Amino acid sequence: MHDDKIKRLYSMKTSAESGGGPDRIDAQHAKGKLTARERIDLLLDSGSFIEIDKYVMHRADESESKKYYGDGVITGFGSINGRKVFVYAYDFTILGGSLGEMAGRKIAKIMDHALKVGAPLIGILDSGGARIQEGVMSLDGYGDIFYRNTLASGVIPQITASIGPCAGGAVYSPAMTDFVIMVENVGQMFVTGPEVVKEVLSQDVSFEELGGARTHATKSGVAHFVASDEYDCMDKIKKLLSFLPQNNTETTAVVNTNDDPNRIEKGFLDLLPENPYEQYDMKQIIKLLVDNSDFFEIHEHFAENIIVGFARMNGRTIGIVANQPMYLAGALDINSSNKAARFIRFCDSFNISIVTLVDTPGYLPGADQEHNGIIRHGSKLLYAYCEATVPKITCIIGKAYGGAYIAMSSKNLRADMNYAWPTAEIAVLGPEAAITILHRKDLKNSPNAIATKKKLAKEFRDKFANPYIAAEKGIIDLVIDPMDTRPTIIRALEILVNKRQSGPWKKHGNINL
Repeated sequence: MHDDKIKRLYSMKTSAESGGGPDRIDAQHAKGKLTARERIDLLLDSGSFIEIDKYVMHRADESESKKYYGDGVITGFGSINGRKVFVYAYDFTILGGSLGEMAGRKIAKIMDHALKVGAPLIGILDSGGARIQEGVMSLDGYGDIFYRNTLASGVIPQITASIGPCAGGAVYSPAMTDFVIMVENVGQMFVTGPEVVKEVLSQDVSFEELGGARTHATKSGVAHFVASDEYDCMDKIKKLLSFLPQNNTETTAVVNTNDDPNRIEKGFLDLLPENPYEQYDMKQIIKLLVDNSDFFEIHEHFAENIIVGFARMNGRTIGIVANQPMYLAGALDINSSNKAARFIRFCDSFNISIVTLVDTPGYLPGADQEHNGIIRHGSKLLYAYCEATVPKITCIIGKAYGGAYIAMSSKNLRADMNYAWPTAEIAVLGPEAAITILHRKDLKNSPNAIATKKKLAKEFRDKFANPYIAAEKGIIDLVIDPMDTRPTIIRALEILVNKRQSGPWKKHGNINL
């Protein structure tokens, strides 16, 4: 008698693990895609996955759609490199991975567990969207997920992998998570598909052009990473997690990187051009600065005039924010302000110190920027730095002009340590622009205006556009030899490791979204 019950259990187990059946699994493989269970096996430590709600089925009338165990989503927990994580993965072999009432409840339950335990949550998307047959109960499921995304925000890391379609209201859950990874030519996200766009707007656009990985990585900023395939996607998730704590009450692990914290780096100045208006690659400076040149860039292809990402210094995770003179001369604009502000707020939520490297001529001018809200969006960067209470260390390498000087973690925004290289230029305006205003009459009456302007600009640069006036006022804590940058920043990080800072009581601020 007991044998029959055990047999029934294993029959159900086999059925549940076969998803939508061999034909559907073959169809998934024929598209070059792994199944949901194969993805989980690839992501998690071998043998660590424990499934929850394996035998859940939808409650809709059987005539509306066939019933399958699991109801189109696999949920559970396991470990990645020994660290506890919770995971859900849409199973496209079952009703196209569509979300109905019970699938929504499954995801909500695993999110609740992740929040209570304080462990990262990883979602793997491959879904046809809301299950039309279940009507409002499908939408109800999405609503529950969105609410939990908000509860978990700033409490546990939330990561989304897009390895298939994701349409309609379903795309808003990924957008509410901390990091989105899309697999090239496989992951797609859009609110309305190409057919609707064509019908409503008479625009012909392909799935990839509308919502593919490259589109969201370069244009919309929805995707933080582009993975070449599913294996690369899982590797990126693992690497990303290695820089993060489990939750907002913990700090990141200290890793032995075997990179001398007192390492003197003589190559910094070789990277800077003599002319402050010439381009150079800030990423080269970052790689010389951090442990083992290991810099994990976030949003690499979006708003490239600013660089954000994770690295380690003396084994501790840091967040880096840096202007990139290779693009728009490192000027701040709408997209770069949004990109950096969101990254800073993530670091602050999860106790990750922020190192800021500055070389910016200011906010990007122009009617397009003004009309699209550079004032509104640019203020987000100010807000994020002001709000952040983690250790904040700033090093001005080159230009730091006007409002952009203030926005890039200046002393006034409560940065803890502000350093500058001798090459730093701190001023309201760049020398040429300042001279044009200050000596308008002299230049107008000069027989050789170009030579006069050049001479006056040099005098202005020598007298005003340097770090020493700011150092005299205590706004710059120390002007340092570039080769000492690494040990100087590391010592500051070490002394600030127990920093505590609080502000007035509030429910929350009102960032200018």
